[in-house]
Amino acid sequence: MSTWLLVGLGNPGPDYERTRHNVGFMIADELARRARASFSAPRGMRASVAETVISSAGVGSPPGDKLVLVKPRTFMNESGQAVGKLASFYKVPVDHVIIVHDEIDLEFGQLRIKRGGGDNGHNGLKSVRAHLHTGDFYRVRFGVGRPTGHHAAADHVLATFPSSMREDLAAEVQRAADACETLICEGLTATQNKFNS
Repeated sequence: MSTWLLVGLGNPGPDYERTRHNVGFMIADELARRARASFSAPRGMRASVAETVISSAGVGSPPGDKLVLVKPRTFMNESGQAVGKLASFYKVPVDHVIIVHDEIDLEFGQLRIKRGGGDNGHNGLKSVRAHLHTGDFYRVRFGVGRPTGHHAAADHVLATFPSSMREDLAAEVQRAADACETLICEGLTATQNKFNS
């Protein structure tokens, strides 16, 4: 049995809950909901953590691999502190680390799953790379689209999704959670073929 670390990136606190930057948290929450797993805050880890299992029958279905769901309790640009500590604590190799994050270079709802690559100006990824000393982890990139007009990218990702998108957002979060399960159970190529858009 191996252990997987799946980290949803976001900012802590109610002010950021429904923002584009927090889709990683939303997807981690959806996986925890499926597994009927609860998040707690282990001392010194700077993250909310939920432990479950994952098998071909789905998340929360034993027997299978251990799955540790993580939502850092730091701000986005310090996410790597929690990721580095937890990867070390659970002895998870980098090829079993999955980072789920927002991506402005993809249209809303588009998914791209890959391993490795740069941080593309994403401060959360930059921090994770710095603390893991490599970028060779898996990424599940969730499209939030680029801002229109003269809006800055930072303002765009820190804005909440409009209420008119609520149903679409819920459906796309489900699909991204499906992609995370597929990545662990079936591997990268199968996941890319099924979900990359």
